[in-house]
Amino acid sequence: MINEPSQRTGSARHRVVVTGMGIASPLGVDEKTVWKNLIEGKTGIGPIRAIDTSALKVRNGAEVPEGLAEARLKSMGRRPSDRALDLAVVSAQDALLNAKLLSQEQEIVPQDVSVIYGTGVGSAESHYKSMQAMFEKGPQRARPTAVPRCMYNAISAGISLQFKLTGANYMVVSACTSATNAIGTAYRMVRDGYAQTVLTGGSDGFFDPFFYPVWNNIGVLSKIEDPIKACRPFAADREGTILGEGAGTLILETLESAHSRGVPIRGEVLGYGESSDATHVTNPSSEGQAKAMRMALNEAGVSPQDIGHINAHGTATHGNDACESKSIRSVFGDAADDVPVVANKSYFGHALGASGALECISAFLALEHGISPPNLNNESPDPECRIHMVGAKPVSIDSRPVMKNSFGFGGGNGVLVLGPSN
Repeated sequence: MINEPSQRTGSARHRVVVTGMGIASPLGVDEKTVWKNLIEGKTGIGPIRAIDTSALKVRNGAEVPEGLAEARLKSMGRRPSDRALDLAVVSAQDALLNAKLLSQEQEIVPQDVSVIYGTGVGSAESHYKSMQAMFEKGPQRARPTAVPRCMYNAISAGISLQFKLTGANYMVVSACTSATNAIGTAYRMVRDGYAQTVLTGGSDGFFDPFFYPVWNNIGVLSKIEDPIKACRPFAADREGTILGEGAGTLILETLESAHSRGVPIRGEVLGYGESSDATHVTNPSSEGQAKAMRMALNEAGVSPQDIGHINAHGTATHGNDACESKSIRSVFGDAADDVPVVANKSYFGHALGASGALECISAFLALEHGISPPNLNNESPDPECRIHMVGAKPVSIDSRPVMKNSFGFGGGNGVLVLGPSN
């Protein structure tokens, strides 16, 4: 266990490794089940159960299977509170157990571990319930507990309180790039000696009667009624994305710390790049995306030819997929003809601020197993998306690094370069 505060060690840079991962997703709440479903091509998208969708245009979504998160919370002595926080706590527990920073048999003790977490919409369930109560009962009956429940940092604070993590504790909020930005920030903290160990990732849960209908009306969700076929990244016949909830957590620490603790290494963060399009709040820019990709490659010290596969942002919207393809082609040149591209949102849905964490975990699992999951619903690849998509069956991949792309409303771009455990 890590109990003493870490000290910054001058200007030396550290290798940053992953020693724990945890996931709460539409494919399951343990990584073995998630990986099995990914490899077998089983989507987590289905009819939405959490709210009444009868008056909505799009009735499909990707929800965490009913009862799984609740059972895990009960085993921790917790009651469900806010969906985003609940999912974050469930995934954080597994990551800490996986990294041997937590034991089921021993009492939780304070540890100098930072919590740097991402979210797109924060405690959406708490916001909805608080506003509903105020409008129904009047402002004089508004509950003061809404203040701590509705803070965006209620998620990182909740993780910190649950597991007695005493390092830095804050949220990164940058729409669909949030988790990737959080992981990148955590990586830099560990690399530069500001923290020895960081719990990082992202969480979002927004299937409530306010937030989901707003997205339903924005015009980017797929109206394809069959949930299995609804989300079709980079396909010529794609019609839009499908929202999903979930949380993914990773434990980052220095290579020296992992070795001193004798814990297995799951992977390594090699580089991170970020940029802002500064062009439009919702329309992406290939120049901004390419800038972040090049920054990540440069920081990792690798060339495009060194990348073994790309885990794409891949929203299945017309503009985003075309723009990301153009960005990849701009950075990779002719190598884009050969580097395999996988898009996980046809499995997890678009989990907004949690997407980068779920997809990073998928990428690390692919590296561990030497296999890329198949792409779903890409029977007719869009000829304008000139990239090399993985087909309908899993393919073998080597141990070269993977590039993970995340792009969000507001023009934010985040790209990670991830490496294997060796």
